[in-house]
Amino acid sequence: MPAEFAPHEATWMLWPHRPDAWREQGQPAQRAYAEVAAAIAAAEPLRVGVRGSQIEAASALLPASAEIVELDSDDAWMRDVGPSFVTNGGGDRRGVDWQFNAWGGRDGGLYPNWDLDIEVAAQVIEIEGDQRYKAPLVLEGGSIHVDGEGTCLTTEECLLNKNRNPSLTREQIEGHLCDYLGVEKILWLGAGTFGDETDGHVDNLACFIRPGVVALTWTDEAAHPQHAISLDARRRLEAITDARGRSLQVELLPMPSPLPMSEAEAAGVVASGEVLPRLAGDELAGSYVNFYICNGRIVAPLLDQRTDEAAMAKLAELFPEREVVAVPGREILLGGGNIHCITQQIPAV
Repeated sequence: MPAEFAPHEATWMLWPHRPDAWREQGQPAQRAYAEVAAAIAAAEPLRVGVRGSQIEAASALLPASAEIVELDSDDAWMRDVGPSFVTNGGGDRRGVDWQFNAWGGRDGGLYPNWDLDIEVAAQVIEIEGDQRYKAPLVLEGGSIHVDGEGTCLTTEECLLNKNRNPSLTREQIEGHLCDYLGVEKILWLGAGTFGDETDGHVDNLACFIRPGVVALTWTDEAAHPQHAISLDARRRLEAITDARGRSLQVELLPMPSPLPMSEAEAAGVVASGEVLPRLAGDELAGSYVNFYICNGRIVAPLLDQRTDEAAMAKLAELFPEREVVAVPGREILLGGGNIHCITQQIPAV
């Protein structure tokens, strides 16, 4: 699997529509998705899967260059329901279609019916004209990050969770990751970001920014639960080597201050009894690590006026060869994720 920072042919997104997941019938989230789409479409081709009833609304908001594809889904997290693409030295590309159970199935999953989501990856692969691998592993794309040189980064909290692959051992899961991603070494972190409803996706905690270098969400506030989580992750990263035997350089991105959901934001979500409820006062798992790397650009979320400037400056330092484009991330965060969670790269071959 090529790294995210390798050249892309295109990016895929899905269009948000669930009134029981997104406030005000999803309209604020749609505007936020459109801003992300515009930032990406200015750098590379963009395809957006949209259910038929939403095509008119999507067409009004998305950039003219975006390709709208009629494609239905239960929600709008393309990173997790979409395929992971792998390539070989001969110019071939294939898509990996993972198993999906809505982040936990009947044991903590976020909604009870995901029949549409499980079809998304195969449809994307078919549209791209590539062959498909059907993987025997429940896995969301946000739970892995690769360096393109044989190393995969993940968390124990997610991949070893009993609500994903309870019949598989750690060694068996590692074997599937090596087989289907073409990696040679798995780097295990412990827990993910505090309060993350995905059971600890690594893309909210840490990511490769180039081979041998990892960005990690960080807070110096010892009383915050994230401090212990990030400290453990940092110690693990600094104690291991990657698939090429390199020691890892760990770069710290500041964590935004606590971001509770407001009463107005919570009130705008239509309770259905099917989706994880959105409650006023819930702390949102905000992370600047949840950015997306596309051709020539970093698309990063603005989350907190107290920390936005420092986070964007750090990203500019880490990616001197790319333009950092900041877009508002609050509305996406209200749904449970951010920019990386709603995008999926198609590697160039």
